[in-house]
Amino acid sequence: MNLNIITGNKGFVGLNLINYLNHYGKSTIGVSRTPVLDELSYKDLNIEKLNKSKSLIHLAGKAHDLKKTSEDSAYFEVNTELTKKLFDQFLESTCEVFIYMSSVKAAADEVEGILTEEVTPSPVTVYGKSKLAAENYILSKDIPKNKRVYILRPCMIHGPNNKGNLNLLYNFVSKGVPYLFGIYENKRSFVSVENLCFIINELLENANIASGIYHIADDEAISTNQLVEIIGKTISKPAKIWNTPKLIVNFLAKIGDILPIPINSERLQKLTENYEVSNKKIKEVIQKNLPLSAEKGIQKTIASF
Repeated sequence: MNLNIITGNKGFVGLNLINYLNHYGKSTIGVSRTPVLDELSYKDLNIEKLNKSKSLIHLAGKAHDLKKTSEDSAYFEVNTELTKKLFDQFLESTCEVFIYMSSVKAAADEVEGILTEEVTPSPVTVYGKSKLAAENYILSKDIPKNKRVYILRPCMIHGPNNKGNLNLLYNFVSKGVPYLFGIYENKRSFVSVENLCFIINELLENANIASGIYHIADDEAISTNQLVEIIGKTISKPAKIWNTPKLIVNFLAKIGDILPIPINSERLQKLTENYEVSNKKIKEVIQKNLPLSAEKGIQKTIASF
């Protein structure tokens, strides 16, 4: 029973995870709404299929909609109800491991200090609330002794060919545009997709790791100023960091809320806020070093653009 079933297999994390697990000799099969050859549809995923599998890794979900065009019900339909259905099937089967890809946004939208698993969750967005509802359903069930259940809360995931929130900063540096917000001091956590796949592989292999919630992040949090410098170093273009007074920056952001310029209030907050996540709990149970430092992971991502 070395088969690992992966939902959301066509997404960025799913594609990387399948390649990673296959590289380490593990068989995988994807579950998709529009299956092709060698994939399952959600209707075809049943207890009989799960009985033949070691794990069900549930990556599929509705991502946070930055344009705010999605109905609230769509988040709960995908992130909560689908998870409940799959988890119920898992509990009825002989499948051993269930991994649910949640998000740090299920715990907190803003972080004071360092975010750990002990925090009392208080999500603000419907995305975070739908993820937390799925977590709470999983935690409400008794887990049989022969099964393991992991709820993973990654921070911002990046990797080769996935720009994510790094795209705006990359555009600043690559076009020689000064980064105006050097006056802000912050720390943000990221996780490279390679480190995330490494952790999932360790969870599959090590039956001694207890079920529970685990925050997933690189070892080091870095400031946005450091991020800009790393991008410049990677593409061999000197990063221009200006310490523009906050009064002027806030004025520009307010203009951006009305006119289509690269900076607005929401982007300013994303670039300058603190969001530091501890990976201490997962590191203690794995007892291995992550493959990539935060800087090396970002360099790999930027080099692929």
